Amino acid sequence: MKGTETGEIVVEVERSGRWWAIHIPSIGGLFSQTRRLDQVEAMATEAIALLLDIDEAGIGPLVVRISPPAEVRDLLAELEERGEATRLARTEEAALRRRVAERLIASGLSTRDAGALMGVSHQRVSQILAG
Repeated sequence: MKGTETGEIVVEVERSGRWWAIHIPSIGGLFSQTRRLDQVEAMATEAIALLLDIDEAGIGPLVVRISPPAEVRDLLAELEERGEATRLARTEEAALRRRVAERLIASGLSTRDAGALMGVSHQRVSQILAG
């Protein structure tokens, strides 16, 4: 079966003691483990290749689904939510900064004066307007 190629394969990962347990539901009986998450794809690929007797290059894309430890699951979700809120706030702040710079310049102020009012350099005002 060395020339066979697989399609997309779901890899489920969860903490088990000091190890990350790797389970591939679509390939019955396939379990592996690793100490670190950055090794999951390599370990899963190697296990699939050995069990199915195919080249590792023929293994389709892996979709790794990690179940974090229960005691941090809620904290990780909150961290993700706050990160998204921060990204949105930064985007909105940048748009507002640009509007302020445009209006200050349109009102006849120099980039130096606009920068002084905005708390940035005149070079930064120019960058904001060019952006």
